[in-house]
Amino acid sequence: MDASHLGALLLLVVSAACGKPVEDRTIVMTAADALALPRPVPDHRLAYGDDPLQFGELRLPDGEGPYPIVIVIHGGCWLAEYDLGYISNLAEALTRAGVATWSIEYRRVGDDGGGWPGTFQDVANAADALLEIAPAYNLDLGRVAAVGHSAGGHLALWLAGRKWLDGDDPLRGEVPLPLNGVVALAGITDLAAYASPDGCGAVVEPLLGGTPAAVGERYRRGSPIGMVPFGITQTLVIGELDPIVPGTQATSFAEAALEMGDSVAVVEIPRAGHFELVDPSHGAFQTVRDAVLKAIG
Repeated sequence: MDASHLGALLLLVVSAACGKPVEDRTIVMTAADALALPRPVPDHRLAYGDDPLQFGELRLPDGEGPYPIVIVIHGGCWLAEYDLGYISNLAEALTRAGVATWSIEYRRVGDDGGGWPGTFQDVANAADALLEIAPAYNLDLGRVAAVGHSAGGHLALWLAGRKWLDGDDPLRGEVPLPLNGVVALAGITDLAAYASPDGCGAVVEPLLGGTPAAVGERYRRGSPIGMVPFGITQTLVIGELDPIVPGTQATSFAEAALEMGDSVAVVEIPRAGHFELVDPSHGAFQTVRDAVLKAIG
C-alpha cells in the first residue's frame, strides 16, 4: 500500500465535526477526576467464575429486546488498584443509548492469579460467559461489540484477535464469542513498544512476566498489533492531549491493520486528554457512542 493510499484511509476525524464542539478545557482530566465520576448501580451483577473478581455488571436498556450487547472493559494500567467503578458511568450512558452493557471485572497485576495468563483468561471467559447469560436476559448474540479504555482498550482489541490463537492455546477459549466490532479508547496496541521504566508502561513486564527477550511468545500472543487482521470494524479513539498513551499506539496499529486488509478508523478528539474519553458529560461522548453503535452493526 503506498503512502498516499494509506494516508487517505488513516483519516483523523475530530468530534467537533459531528455534533457539539468540544468545550474549551486547558487542563485535561486526571485519574482522580475519573475516579470521582458517578458510579451508577447496575441492573445485575453476575459471576462468570469462582474468584471474587470474576464478575460482570449487566445493564439493560428500555424495551423488551432482544438487546445488542457491548462488552465494556476498564483500564487502570492492568493494576489491582483500579477497578471497573470509574467506567460504570460510561456503561450506563451507553445503556441509555439503547444497548445492553456487560462491564467486566478481571484479575489484575497485584491480584492473586492476575497478570499472565490470568488477566487474559478472565477477559476471554467473561466475554464467553455471554453465551450462557444471553437467553435469560434476551441478549442478541448476533450484535456484539467490545469497548475498552487504556489497558482495557488493549484487552478489547486482544479480545477481537484471540480467535487467531492456536486452538489449544489456553488464552483462546473453546468457542470464542464472535464480535461485530471493537472500539479502543486510548487503547494500548503494542505492548513491546509501550513498555517503559515509568508510568503505565512499567506494568507491561509484570503483566507478561518478563521482557520481550525473555518471554517473546507472550508478547506475540498478548499484543493486538501482532494479531491482525481481525476482520471486523475497528475504531480507535484518541485524545489530542493524552499524556498516558501516545497517539502512535493507535496510528501504528491502524497502519498494520490496514496493510492486512482490515477496516480501521482513528478518531482524534481535540483538546481531550486520556480520561475525557470515558466521561459522558464531555463532548467526546457523542463520538464514542457513535463508534460503539457502528461497531455493533
